[in-house]
Amino acid sequence: MTINDEGKVGSKGELFPSKKIRKAAGLKKNQKVKYSVVQGRLIVEKIPDPIELLSQPPKVTLAWDEFKEDRSSLSKELES
Repeated sequence: MTINDEGKVGSKGELFPSKKIRKAAGLKKNQKVKYSVVQGRLIVEKIPDPIELLSQPPKVTLAWDEFKEDRSSLSKELES
């Protein structure tokens, strides 16, 4: 989905995206964002709050036995 709208740049260089854009991007008051410039285009990405990330279900699961085995082999690898 593409949403287009206009905003403005303040007298001190602040960026003021419209409410429509903030809502579509899920931006909240005091939300941290990452700015990138790619081929002359400004990209603004939301930086998720760590608490918000922890409340989401994990994307990868690892059984305890697998974790112990991987940890053990890594330890052996680092010792040699």
